[in-house]
Amino acid sequence: MSDSAIPALKLTSSSRLFDGDLQGFEHYSNSCDSIMRFSVYLPPQAEETKVPALLWLSGLTCNEENFMLKSGAQRYAAELGIALIAPDTSPRDTGTAGEEDEWDFGSGAGFYVNATRLPWSRHFQMYDYVSKDLLEVVAANLPLDTGRLSVSGHSMGGHGALIVALKNPGMFKSVSAFSPICAPAKCPWGIKAFTGYFGEDRERWRQYDASELVGQASEKLPLLIDFGAADEYLEEQLLPGLLEDACSKHEHPLKLRIHPGYDHGYYFVASFIGEHLQYHASALAP
Repeated sequence: MSDSAIPALKLTSSSRLFDGDLQGFEHYSNSCDSIMRFSVYLPPQAEETKVPALLWLSGLTCNEENFMLKSGAQRYAAELGIALIAPDTSPRDTGTAGEEDEWDFGSGAGFYVNATRLPWSRHFQMYDYVSKDLLEVVAANLPLDTGRLSVSGHSMGGHGALIVALKNPGMFKSVSAFSPICAPAKCPWGIKAFTGYFGEDRERWRQYDASELVGQASEKLPLLIDFGAADEYLEEQLLPGLLEDACSKHEHPLKLRIHPGYDHGYYFVASFIGEHLQYHASALAP
């Protein structure tokens, strides 16, 4: 896509933070045929040069602000010279019937897939949004070196981080996840979402399931994944064992850590986000 075809950004907020800038933007997304929002933290180094970036994908019910408000990641990003990009988790206010009816489907629950079933297929194209539209618009408008890009996320967003990395060899220098939904085709959250967005096309489901994709990945990008041992969703919804088995079977490098006492929330993310950013900084170094 040429720069002239990339929709313009509208700045909606800006705050100084650790000598960098936390900014909110909105823009029209061609893929979603709607206005989309995202937040960016630009570290102080971005005032002098283009900086590498971490794409962060958030979980169910979240928007583009949750990670920036709750994770404490900006302190580490400022020290390491890494920008943070956090998009919303779905299109909003599209007029799609039922988009606001349920907390785990529709608004706030795009699952980072391209819906194929009406009425969702018109706007809910979140996979294309995070892997194409968003990256094009930040590359065209912000001082980011998108040739040095990593990806991470939490819960539904951890699922999103894993699939977008596994499906796009060479796009990311590193990938990590907190409490990801590892096998959405086999857990209640994923089955509900995939049925709604795809119908009964189980082959389509497998195309967005990390435990299936590791066997197809042409790039063996190592996976760093953290879970809390006290996470109430660990056994029913997140299913880490299925991803661990798939990585072992296909010899895909995986570092999976389970931390005693931690649950599913952002206090867990905040406790280990510094380690994750240091991990990504090593991969993003020139």
